[in-house]
Amino acid sequence: MSEAPVPAAEPAPTSAAALPAPTPTVPTETAPPTTTAAPEMPTTTTVDSPAPPQPGATPVAPSAPEPTAKPTPVLATPATEPEKPEPQNALTEKFTGYEWKALAEFRKLVPESLGKAYDEKPEAKTTAITLWGVRVDPNNLVDARTSVVLMKFLRARNLNATAAAEMFVATLRWRDEFKVDDALKEEFPQDVFGQLGHIFGRDKEGRPVVYNVYGGNQDLDAVFGDVDRFLRWRVAFMEKSVAMLDFANVDQTIQIHDYAGVNMSSRTPASKAAASQASNIFSSHYPELLFKKFFVNVPGYMSWLFWIFKTILPSATFAKMSVVGSSPRSIGKALLPFIAPEELPKRYGGTASAEVFEKK
Repeated sequence: MSEAPVPAAEPAPTSAAALPAPTPTVPTETAPPTTTAAPEMPTTTTVDSPAPPQPGATPVAPSAPEPTAKPTPVLATPATEPEKPEPQNALTEKFTGYEWKALAEFRKLVPESLGKAYDEKPEAKTTAITLWGVRVDPNNLVDARTSVVLMKFLRARNLNATAAAEMFVATLRWRDEFKVDDALKEEFPQDVFGQLGHIFGRDKEGRPVVYNVYGGNQDLDAVFGDVDRFLRWRVAFMEKSVAMLDFANVDQTIQIHDYAGVNMSSRTPASKAAASQASNIFSSHYPELLFKKFFVNVPGYMSWLFWIFKTILPSATFAKMSVVGSSPRSIGKALLPFIAPEELPKRYGGTASAEVFEKK
């Protein structure tokens, strides 16, 4: 039950007519008793007339009305523009408070980072670039897809804005030096590289599934004889898989590394050099683009390599890796929780007829 309202106090009188008469002074000696009371005389009082002075009281002149107080001038303050709301998409809505705070710090560093990446050219600090199909405009970084791209560098560096900016600069420099866009336009011989990589289907969350088939070509000299050419093909293949990400709903891929047909003789100096350089490129310049990596058909003698990875890779990265069996049933057991049967080729435990894997 709510409390009854308390009546407001009456205002204090502002004129002498409204003031109460002072208490008369009482003499110390007792007056003799009277036998006959004087009849009470009626009094007439006008509202505006002051009360007659009482015995022992000092007459008070009627007070003049108080002047009306002048209003205090209010200084005009400039209207502040409301803060621009942060654009959101399905991916930014999953950012944590710590990530938003780190992103705000990273955004402050982006213009300077662009300047460092492109030879300290003054115009670079204010010129928009495109990274993985997403526009990064230093004049307007409050964009949902841009936020997703920048967050990848932050997550790769434990939300350290300074370290993320350094990685961002290194990536832009590498892409410029490697001429990634030119690699995408190059024609690579299909008889050499055609069976080494496929992008087929999507997982249950819409992520593209990328297959690296290491035994797709047994002619190792043709594949790795020119390490630079192999790396340009490998980077172009990576870029094609990243191009399937919209950075609004999907920002990662699932990778399946198939080692069927790989043996001890496959570990040539050229293949090891190519694998090492490719691994360094992807870990340094393609951060947080991998959701899961499955190794299938791994020869027994190679399984120990993955335990070595555990000692040198960050725990979060190693947690994304799984070594599974070599039969369609055992492979499917690992992959089907993530990929629907109709999106998974039969050779990997699914039901899809993927002729691309059989072409020579």
